Amino acid sequence: MRIATLVGSASLPLLGPTAFGATVAAQGDSATLVAATAQAKQKLGLIVYPAKGQTSAQQASDEQACYAWAQQQIDPLAKSPNADSAARAGKAKADSAAQDAAVKGAAGGAAGGALVGAAAGDAGKGATVGAVAGALRGRRAKKEAERQAEQQGRAQAQAQAGQQASSFKKAMVACLQGRGYSVQ
Repeated sequence: MRIATLVGSASLPLLGPTAFGATVAAQGDSATLVAATAQAKQKLGLIVYPAKGQTSAQQASDEQACYAWAQQQIDPLAKSPNADSAARAGKAKADSAAQDAAVKGAAGGAAGGALVGAAAGDAGKGATVGAVAGALRGRRAKKEAERQAEQQGRAQAQAQAGQQASSFKKAMVACLQGRGYSVQ
């Protein structure tokens, strides 16, 4: 997602941390930048106090500048992770890894069933029953592997989003403190 942010008089295209819901779409749209800054502050839980008597207008200006600076400090080319696409990717990876699970299960079941069937007097029936049971076991194992891979993909995406938010917050706090604000 491309966003444009005003820094001084130059407009810089940036990719923003969508984990904060901050999307500044129009270049030079200061109202949108104000809203994005306020939203990021709220989602990050930042409380900013003007320790050196800055006016509210100066504080708003400094917060916007620090928001833009923080965007530049985190990897501006990194896209925010999407938990759904990460889950789909994990599921697809598990699917390709477990693609032959039902066939392998059926073959193993058929072999085991043939042995049991031979002891009971009908190896063919035993092999058929064993193949069906093995295929069902293989299918269940495949579904479980897909579910686990999907959960793992979601967890990785959430961890990455949390790490990105933490880096953004650190950058914003450092900037605001450097401008004489007390930040909690």
